[in-house]
Amino acid sequence: MKHEIKIKKQKNKKMMEEKIMLRVGVIGCGGMGKDHIRRLTNKIQGAEVVAVSDVFEESAKQAAEICGAKVYTDANELIHDPEVDAVFIVSPGFAHVDSLLAAIKAGKRIFCEKPLCTTAEDCLKVVNAEVESGKHLIQLGFMRRYDKGYMQVKEALATGEYGEPLMLHCTHRNPEVGTNYNTPMAVHDTAIHEIDVLHWLVDDEYESAQVIMPKVTKYSHSELKDPQIMLLRTKKGVCIDVEVFVNCKFGYDINCEVVCEDGAIKMPSPIYPSIRKNAAVSTTIDTDCFVRFKDAYDTEVQDWVDAASEGVIKGPNAWDGYLAAVTADALVKAQETGAIEKIETAVEKPEFYK
Repeated sequence: MKHEIKIKKQKNKKMMEEKIMLRVGVIGCGGMGKDHIRRLTNKIQGAEVVAVSDVFEESAKQAAEICGAKVYTDANELIHDPEVDAVFIVSPGFAHVDSLLAAIKAGKRIFCEKPLCTTAEDCLKVVNAEVESGKHLIQLGFMRRYDKGYMQVKEALATGEYGEPLMLHCTHRNPEVGTNYNTPMAVHDTAIHEIDVLHWLVDDEYESAQVIMPKVTKYSHSELKDPQIMLLRTKKGVCIDVEVFVNCKFGYDINCEVVCEDGAIKMPSPIYPSIRKNAAVSTTIDTDCFVRFKDAYDTEVQDWVDAASEGVIKGPNAWDGYLAAVTADALVKAQETGAIEKIETAVEKPEFYK
């Protein structure tokens, strides 16, 4: 009798686990798409990849081998698959808008890797569509909000113990980039992460942007001005400087210090052993974002799965994606003019996102 009860309990537990499992369809099976499929399959609790899609069928088939999912070459077919509860978009940025609009119309929960869309106009289309749906459906893949260091800074600011934030000093350094990397990409591919996380840290939106071009490093090329100093001012008057140096050679080096009225808060660096050898002391510096923010990637996806399973969205939203696009446009313009450029949204922030 006890054995029968035990078996019954195990069956009930299995049925409950199957019932709450979020069935995910992944759109985009390139390098990052496959990385997220592995994450969802091997690390994340409460999710199962049941379908994958890519315009290149071979890429989709390779991704399907990771998780045993169905294969599509048409993203719309995946979105409308009744066995797909939620959509995970990792396709190239220019393809996001069509998938986002279709998924919103289908009422599916969505995780979309940055950018939301490649133009501010398309971002606004997505914002309007989500507002009209009446449901918060989209979480955007700005993983730095889930990094332990940034979270500690955010928590320290929230105490009020250090007064109001006045200035932020930040760096985004990369060891090197390819010859196809150009000046605007320093905004769209690199500083886009600072654009999102810094206004979130100080709970404010941007007012103006300027870019100062120092002497160009010998490791750059004719289509890239490197390094760059990007200056942002928020509506409350907080001044932010971000050094973007993508050929620094020594490592992937991310720093952030918030100077407040009654103190300064510096984000901690990843902890590595201090090595003493050959009359020198050294500490490891990460070499790429996937190592530096590995835990943040895992945390953000788990947070999305947990929230989407409950029918809610908690992380960066579509408005954050639109604000990032508008800010990026102003910074790219400032790269060209050297002037202080206004950052203006086409509409006021909807109550839906407040």
